[in-house]
Amino acid sequence: MTLEVNVQIASEEDDLPDPESIRAWATAAVGDVRDGAELTVRIVDEAESAHLNSRYRSNTGPTNVLSFSFDSPPGAEVSILGDIVVCAPVVRHEANEQSKSVNAHWAHMIVHGTLHLLGHTHDGDVDAEAMEAMEARILAGLGFGNPYESSDLS
Repeated sequence: MTLEVNVQIASEEDDLPDPESIRAWATAAVGDVRDGAELTVRIVDEAESAHLNSRYRSNTGPTNVLSFSFDSPPGAEVSILGDIVVCAPVVRHEANEQSKSVNAHWAHMIVHGTLHLLGHTHDGDVDAEAMEAMEARILAGLGFGNPYESSDLS
């Protein structure tokens, strides 16, 4: 499976995961679904996250992860999945608040965002349960605990 993951760092945070870990997490989420695909992961601070969250989701304030799927023009075969934007301070804050390791929460956010790029949603109970099960299975394969169970300090 070949997945090109472009990592952009636009954050002042100093405890970010290394680009190779980010690539491994995204690759695990894609699995063998889209060979030869490409995506971008942009790590941002609260101001950029809040701006994007407001502009594209009409929500106030920063959020942990946003996914922007790429829709190729009709007749064009393009391997771009889209972009994932992760807010570093929000990920750190949530990990601490949920008693999870920051690294485990980063992996979860990358897997979660990547699954959205593949078309998975959590809009209804059935979709949410299916997506959460996929996330837990992928994260277990990466050596992390289930993010929906209490206290994952891996």
